Amino acid sequence: MSRSTNLASFELRSQLREIFAQTLQSASIEHAFAKHVHCERGVLRICEDLYDLNSFSRIFVVSIGKAGHTLVEALQKRVGDRLEGIVAAPVDPQPQLRGFRYFRGGHPLPNAESVRAADAILKSLRAQTASSLVIFLISGGGSAIAEKPMDEEISLDDLVATYRVLVHSGAPIAEINAIRKHVSAVKGGRMAQAAAPAQQVSLLISDVPDSTPDALASGPTMADSTTAEQCYAIAARYGMAFPPPVAELFQRRALEETPKSDDPAFLRSRWWTLLSSATAVEAAAEAARQRGFQVTIDNSCDDWDYQPAADHLLRRLRELREKHPRVCLISGGEVTVKVSNGGVGGRNQQFALACVEKIAGQNIAVLSAGTDGIDGNSEAAGAVADGDTLQRAQALGLDVQAHLAGFNADPFFAALQDAIVTGPTGNNLRDLRILLAD
Repeated sequence: MSRSTNLASFELRSQLREIFAQTLQSASIEHAFAKHVHCERGVLRICEDLYDLNSFSRIFVVSIGKAGHTLVEALQKRVGDRLEGIVAAPVDPQPQLRGFRYFRGGHPLPNAESVRAADAILKSLRAQTASSLVIFLISGGGSAIAEKPMDEEISLDDLVATYRVLVHSGAPIAEINAIRKHVSAVKGGRMAQAAAPAQQVSLLISDVPDSTPDALASGPTMADSTTAEQCYAIAARYGMAFPPPVAELFQRRALEETPKSDDPAFLRSRWWTLLSSATAVEAAAEAARQRGFQVTIDNSCDDWDYQPAADHLLRRLRELREKHPRVCLISGGEVTVKVSNGGVGGRNQQFALACVEKIAGQNIAVLSAGTDGIDGNSEAAGAVADGDTLQRAQALGLDVQAHLAGFNADPFFAALQDAIVTGPTGNNLRDLRILLAD
């Protein structure tokens, strides 16, 4: 590979990193609040709704998910110190806000703090009255971060084992969350039930498909569009082997149905999506356009297995390059990886690794990364690969197929210094795959 080709590959890799960094900044929670949330003279405006805060006896905030701290800080910045509530997030707060209790829940698997958080939330919500305003701040990861089994016979170990089965099943997130809702005391609208008859408003930072907002954090404040019957079918389809107390519920078809849209809990409830995968995709598209690329968006491989997703997007990129000399293809959402005996990595690095041999020697670069800054069990958000990656890997004695088979993509990209490490971003808008050809 010539020096000029190496230089071109380096430039594409650099541009991909710049586009991703600019996207994280443009699609930030602070930007969303600046646009959609204002408070003046005691009147809080959230999108099209107005709330006279002085008319409520109590304003209680529940913030759960990976963006839990970022969201409550953005809200307090606008409303002031009249707020109180509970924050459940996967990291410790910096700093803690007065009037709030904090829980460090587990992710992607729940922990003891997840259960304590759920107990505290339910107890506080049940204490609200019709004169209370409850503001829910919901972001991705909330499913595990605040969790309590519906059936008291299900222990924490059983709960963790159930989540592990779901996470490794290869099922799309909406189907995983359908099951989570039906075994949980806080999901599928049950937080809204606990808070009724208070006035409720939910601000959503969505990491689920735009068509299924009630899948976000397993929909704790929204009417559930899924049913117990669907859960039985999903478990059978993916051969899910749950621990005995959960398996028994499925065998007896004894899952308790979640509240639907006609439940009285939703009569005084409102929901607003402030940020979603579409926000991140458009921000990435604008960043690429600013760098002179002809941009196309293709989200069709959302929830596909990573291998056919890589084939599809690379085929589309090559078709686009036949029409334009400098192209960018952007794909939002998440690919799936069914892990067996996995190493260190996640779906984003696995996707990027699957592209390495397919783009070898070509002036193509691929980035796949999570907007939350976390990819699977690694410390990276994702990775970048280009036409030069295979040659550089072989020079270091790295075997692409061995790392793919071992679901061990993170050490591969770390050795090449092509892992993308941002740390937790305090946001979560699903994943981005950005492909460039020049």
